[in-house]
Amino acid sequence: MVLLRPLALLLALVVSELYCLSWFIDVSESQGPGATLQSFSFNCSPYIPTLELLHVQPPTTFFNPPSLTRWQGTYVGKMTLSSSARLDALTVNHYELQLRFTCGNQVTEGRLSVNVQRDPNRDQCAGRFASPAGEIIQVRETVTPRTPLYTLLLPGQGAQMNITSAQDPPYFPGPFSIDGQGQLWAPSQGLKGQAQKVFQLQILVTFGQGRSCRGMLTVKVLPVSSSQVSFPQQAQNITIPENLVPGSKVAQVHARGFDVRYEIVSPVPCRLFSIARVDGVVRTTAPLELAQAPDAAVTRLRVKAFERLRPWDSAELDFQVDVQSVNRWPPRCLPALLATQIPETTPVGTFVNTFTCTDPDSPGSTLDYQLLFHSPASASSLCLRDGVLEVNDTLDCDAPGACLQHTASILVLDSGQPPMTRQGRANQASSLTFKWLPAEVPVLVMVTPVNEFSPTCVSRTFRVREDARPHTLLGSVMGTDLDYPHDSIEYSISGGSAPFAVDSLNGEVHLLGPLDYEMQKSYRLTVLLTDHSQDQDPTCHRSGSCTITIEVEQDVNDHAPECEPPFQELTVYAHLGRSLEVTTVSCRVAQEPQRLAFSYRIVGGNSQSRFSLQGAVLVHNDLMLGPPWPEQSHTYELLIRVADAGPSTPHLSTTATVIVHIVPWRASTGATSIHRTTVPSRMTPLLVTDTEVFWQPEPWFVVVLTVTSALLLLGLGWFLSWLLRGLTQVLQTSSKPTQALLLNSIQGTKGSIEGFVEAPRMETPQAPSSVMSLHHFDGRAQDSREFPFFQTILHLGPLSLQTSSQYLCLPPDIHYLLFP
Repeated sequence: MVLLRPLALLLALVVSELYCLSWFIDVSESQGPGATLQSFSFNCSPYIPTLELLHVQPPTTFFNPPSLTRWQGTYVGKMTLSSSARLDALTVNHYELQLRFTCGNQVTEGRLSVNVQRDPNRDQCAGRFASPAGEIIQVRETVTPRTPLYTLLLPGQGAQMNITSAQDPPYFPGPFSIDGQGQLWAPSQGLKGQAQKVFQLQILVTFGQGRSCRGMLTVKVLPVSSSQVSFPQQAQNITIPENLVPGSKVAQVHARGFDVRYEIVSPVPCRLFSIARVDGVVRTTAPLELAQAPDAAVTRLRVKAFERLRPWDSAELDFQVDVQSVNRWPPRCLPALLATQIPETTPVGTFVNTFTCTDPDSPGSTLDYQLLFHSPASASSLCLRDGVLEVNDTLDCDAPGACLQHTASILVLDSGQPPMTRQGRANQASSLTFKWLPAEVPVLVMVTPVNEFSPTCVSRTFRVREDARPHTLLGSVMGTDLDYPHDSIEYSISGGSAPFAVDSLNGEVHLLGPLDYEMQKSYRLTVLLTDHSQDQDPTCHRSGSCTITIEVEQDVNDHAPECEPPFQELTVYAHLGRSLEVTTVSCRVAQEPQRLAFSYRIVGGNSQSRFSLQGAVLVHNDLMLGPPWPEQSHTYELLIRVADAGPSTPHLSTTATVIVHIVPWRASTGATSIHRTTVPSRMTPLLVTDTEVFWQPEPWFVVVLTVTSALLLLGLGWFLSWLLRGLTQVLQTSSKPTQALLLNSIQGTKGSIEGFVEAPRMETPQAPSSVMSLHHFDGRAQDSREFPFFQTILHLGPLSLQTSSQYLCLPPDIHYLLFP
């Protein structure tokens, strides 16, 4: 901080006459404790002078007693600020210090005027809060948790306050807190049980731009005696007429406690009311005519109750006394009837109707308007503002019976006493009812419905089994509409490709056809919602939609597992006393590749229990000591049943066939008398697998091949029968010249044929005579009826027949038929 001191603070004054002299100095409020305000020089020899501070106006402890020291033959006196000095120009900006100087028998007095200057660059804490002792507040241990205890008022705006001192348990029941408005809040745990404790809180106040100040708050917790004084009743307002005479009873208060006394603590002095010290009766002490004393209309009284012997054990009660003027005539209103019809979408604040009321007793007085609903009783769709009937924000037809009509009464009150009212009331028949005087202001408002909102529904997910039957109920789409009636909704599905339907009235979703989990596992449907009968215009509709998801779950097992291959034939070289893995049965469900859980069991061919299954692995066991080790190979035809093992039902199965040839393993050493093969432990068994590949056609191919073969055989049979009939006719009608011509042609080539036929004759010497006669043609004509199908059969090697000018080459080892 820069020390703002005028030059007079640095000037040493040699004073010979101090009588009636005054000094004026300016000091910045930023000066702290120990700062020098003024220096004085005195000549006083041969005496020892004294310098005293007689008094300060206004009284304060900010100034130390003046000091007096000897320096180079003169005495120098100084005025400094004390350790408690907290200068604040906004609080006190001028101090008067009266000084007395004594030199021997000479006594001189002088006055020092100190002007405190405002420092615009420094915001500081003021009051007892900024003093070394700090501000001390007292609270009871029964204070409500999280309630304000104290408000710190500081100059300027935007200050931030924080408690910097530690608040560690167990001494602190919980941390105190202070907000930006300077309110100190009690701990959330309260102060119960903390009586007689003193909590010191260091508070840092930050004003921004690096400016801050510190202060202290000391919270003393007071105990609560067993006979605590309290008021059983709550604060209340009391209304009295202005024509009460002085001494009239207004109210009576009563407090719990021992030997309780009462007094009014606010306002002090109380001109209009007094309270009995013993019984607590509040009475008037002066006339309450409002015309002469308008300030008597409202009086807020604070009554204190305390024990006579323990005045600190006290309680306070606040209540308000309202004085009303006395009048004779009720207000008068025009028009006498308010009736109209509006749609429910009328904007808020729209004028429905207006009326005016006056008070005959006081034409310029303010009237109070109240709108009382009768049908419906708790409606607030209309409101009154300064005698104008307006639409309120709750005007609505979306509740049962809300759009029928609104009937209400307007209650108009004046400011007099007793309150004179003119109440109007209306019903469906517009009959008039008088409560105070034979007049009324009936209110009848008809509200017509408007279709404002579109129907909505929440997207849902339904789950259905794959084997669910048609017409199965999957669930319901719950549509909602804020317009009344809320259930006037029709349901439909956008698009009709999915096997589902929705009930148009209640939104129930049904299954129409079969489902296939493998083809489609999930369906997404868009359900359209259309409302009706929710508007004055029957052709006005609104629509909405939502998406429902139907998931096909709990897959029904409708496919048996298939093994690849379904048939295996293996040759295994087994060792005595060892187990050997033969093969692994690999099965799957082609339509459901995710299904991998199967159970395996040998159901046939496992004689002597030589084989076992470890999951899908077939194991040959030779650990048993039973029959002697076989010398020859043995074949087992095993049937393995493979079934579903998952949660899906029903469980389907298939059977795989595995043929295993077990060949005993023989050692390479010489045979012994014991006909068993010993396999060294270090030898690794040899597993030979022989897999046969076979072709298994598709069923449709077998059907087509069967039908085609049948048609082909029928056609071939018909063709052969037709050919035989033709040959028979030809043989019967053939003439002998034709046979002779055929024989001549054969004899012409006889020589060449016999050379080729000689070797084949030697190969068939055991042929029957009938057959041999066919091989040796002697040129004689034979009856064709003896050989109906052919005339000559030759078993030849390579043969060439020459007929006329053509050669015919025939391959060997083939039977040839020669027809005439």
